[in-house]
Amino acid sequence: MIQITLPDNSIKQFENGISGMDIAKSISEGLARNSLAIGVNGKTQDLLKPINEDASIKIFTWNDVEGKATMWHSSAHIMAAAIEILYPGVKFGIGPDIENGFYYDVDFLEYTLTQDDLSKIEKKMMELISQKHRFEYREVSKAEAVKYFTEKGDEYKLELINELEDGTISFYQTGDFVDLCRGPHLPDTSFIKAIKLTAIAGAYWRGDEKRKQLTRVYGITFPKKKELDEYLVMLEEAKKRDHRKIGKELELFAFSQKVGIGLPLWLPKGAALRERLENFLKKVQKEHGYEQVISPHIGNVDLYKTSGHYQKYGQDSFQPISTPVEGEEFFLKPMNCPHHCEIYNVKPHSYKDLPVRLAEFGTVYRYEQSGELHGLTRVRSFTQDDAHIFCRPDQLLDEFKKVIDIVLYIFKTLDFNDFVTQVSLRDPNNKEKYIGSDENWEKSEQAIIQAAAEKGLKTVVEIGEAAFYGPKLDFMVKDAIGRKWQLGTIQVDYNLPERFNLEYTGSDNQKHRPIMIHRAPFGSMERFVAVLIEHTAGNFPLWLTPEQAIILPISEKYVDYAQKVLNLLRKYDIRATIDERNEKAGRKIRDAEMKKIPFMLIVGEKEEAEETLSVRRHQEGDLGTMSIEKFAQIINEEIASILAD
Repeated sequence: MIQITLPDNSIKQFENGISGMDIAKSISEGLARNSLAIGVNGKTQDLLKPINEDASIKIFTWNDVEGKATMWHSSAHIMAAAIEILYPGVKFGIGPDIENGFYYDVDFLEYTLTQDDLSKIEKKMMELISQKHRFEYREVSKAEAVKYFTEKGDEYKLELINELEDGTISFYQTGDFVDLCRGPHLPDTSFIKAIKLTAIAGAYWRGDEKRKQLTRVYGITFPKKKELDEYLVMLEEAKKRDHRKIGKELELFAFSQKVGIGLPLWLPKGAALRERLENFLKKVQKEHGYEQVISPHIGNVDLYKTSGHYQKYGQDSFQPISTPVEGEEFFLKPMNCPHHCEIYNVKPHSYKDLPVRLAEFGTVYRYEQSGELHGLTRVRSFTQDDAHIFCRPDQLLDEFKKVIDIVLYIFKTLDFNDFVTQVSLRDPNNKEKYIGSDENWEKSEQAIIQAAAEKGLKTVVEIGEAAFYGPKLDFMVKDAIGRKWQLGTIQVDYNLPERFNLEYTGSDNQKHRPIMIHRAPFGSMERFVAVLIEHTAGNFPLWLTPEQAIILPISEKYVDYAQKVLNLLRKYDIRATIDERNEKAGRKIRDAEMKKIPFMLIVGEKEEAEETLSVRRHQEGDLGTMSIEKFAQIINEEIASILAD
């Protein structure tokens, strides 16, 4: 017999070799029907795999991230099986689950796949699903695996096998389809009830632009047809909110092939919006004791070797810049923290000086693969709202909680009210990915867990998601249509102070090492603006929008009065423009609505005579006639209430 500890800490005894499915059945038939996978001592595995030792378990359903991941990984195999039947001889790269669904990279050889072919693949997938094929697991030797895929002529799988150790290789078979895979998978195909293949894209094999471009087929599946229908409605809404589309319509940003892909150009209205976001955060930071610094856009390669970033991220950076001096190389700055360490080191510090809080809107550069670039959310040049706090150990908890307060204030002001915080810890089974001692990692992880608990945050723990130099608290925000985004982040770091030999003189007159907190409430200006556009559908908060009002003279005769109104509004710090086009008032109103301008101020003979405005609000309609002063009061009171602490 073995002892199984359930999530409520109750313990049950079962025969050795019992499966997760049988455990689920012993709890309830309803749970068994909805079970997709099982966590055994923290590792997700097949429901049908025998459990041969005492274990803590959790049954995963569709409501769990692990349950969705298992269904979507299994769906990738079903899609590949369908593709292999419809397009004999094709070759397969990798087919993982992703945040929303799955994909498979396929070499279609002489076949051409178009969007119109996806329905044909969907139909074949449903046919395979109806046959209730099991996902059969078997371990194979390396020689056996090489033999199978050599006979099949699949060089992509052979390349993957070549990197694996003998004794660690396994296959999964679904019907006639066999794949190199570790799992886990569903018990059988019948758990999937609804499918939608969503997109086709090009993807270089292993992300290398010098390798062959494969066809990446994306899809998503659900355990109920109703959930697919709801997802498709959300997708349609997402298309309307696409920040690339709205950003172009509102003239916020652009991209140019001549400048370079992934390098955004901020247009006047977008630059003004971004500047207001920066000024908003600068004001908050000033109130919390931060000092602004500026660091150069490049740094000597030795700087990043000292920090460890060169070793970890050198391949994701732009190529080094060589100077006329032999052996001298610089990098386009991939991150700000090494520069801030050197700013801290400029002068000696006493324990009385700490904490030192250095903030910078620093532009950094990462060489993202071209296939992964996406509007403002994935770019090669972006500006982080970076700050680094250098503090004493006795200050760490309080400083961390103060950063949480800043993030919460920003989210409240911008109406990001639905979020969870993710405690991102290192993987204890893969410590070579990280730098620093076990002792420092344990202290920093406990500080984050304690700070989050004391602030009453709703948290989830993710093992293996820490930065290479320290654990993180990441803020996972849901937008207006339910999508999750990772925005703000706070990190505790004992390691960079060691690597840069940062010191302060303590009250004992001895040298001590400060602790470093990395924080970026927005994350990056580019990504944050993209999420904000899609969250608001371009209807920005009144304090932030590029144009708060547009003055619409009903004919050319009233342009002079419109100019007078504009001058008065500027005295009240209200951003407005005049539509001087020789168009009818109805057309001007429709155009202003399309541009999502909050207020339309219509002026004609009556308004000029009475020195008033006829006011309309975007999406609301007519607010009546009022004085310029009253209108200015309405705007400024609304802004003050939004920005109130």
